[in-house]
Amino acid sequence: MPDYDNIRQQHDMGGLDKGPVAPSEHELELWEKQVEATMRLLSMREDKIVTVDELRRGIEELPPELYDTIGYYERWIASLSNILVEKDVLGRAELDARVRDLEAGA
Repeated sequence: MPDYDNIRQQHDMGGLDKGPVAPSEHELELWEKQVEATMRLLSMREDKIVTVDELRRGIEELPPELYDTIGYYERWIASLSNILVEKDVLGRAELDARVRDLEAGA
């Protein structure tokens, strides 16, 4: 059995000296509001498609090199995307095609 007391995952920053936290309020961008709304729609249904615990698990499972380079809502959308593919709500090819379309300006 792994020694979980000595394993630190990328998101686990408790006890590390990272300097002071500079809290700031800012207006969410439209896409951030859309990610939040998507999560609420998926999790507030009677037959929850995605739970908050699943969202958190998905975020915690992101590779360290990705986790460190993307923001808060980008982690949410990466987690949601992976969970929806995992649950066969979306196909990976379908999702990848839509991302390509968006990147091309469609």
